[in-house]
Amino acid sequence: MMHEPAIEATTTLTMADAEARLREALKGEGFGVLTEVNVQSVLKDRIDVDVEPYRILGVCNPKLAHAAISIWKGFGLIAPCNVALYDVGDHRVVAAFDPAEVPEVRGNAELYDIARQASSGIRRAVASLDGT
Repeated sequence: MMHEPAIEATTTLTMADAEARLREALKGEGFGVLTEVNVQSVLKDRIDVDVEPYRILGVCNPKLAHAAISIWKGFGLIAPCNVALYDVGDHRVVAAFDPAEVPEVRGNAELYDIARQASSGIRRAVASLDGT
């Protein structure tokens, strides 16, 4: 189990079903997937190591990203927001970093408001899988 500033849920859905539901929930919150990393495949290809399924989705809400970049050009250091899906025993964990917890963001009221909106959308999308 992760600790703050993580946003986390667990599900007994298969990895494929959990990812499909997460993508749909993120889309409903205005987020699109910009990057995808199949860590399991990368580790197998690069160092011939077998690991449990592990996926990282880099997600972004274009309206919020535009607003954030207009305020802080360093926004690209924390975007896109990563959401990880991985196996733990007989369930999947869905975890995301809370963008509102970045110190540079917390120090700017206008930027913090945007990050809180992003955080809320990510939190709702992740929570939609909790206990399924």
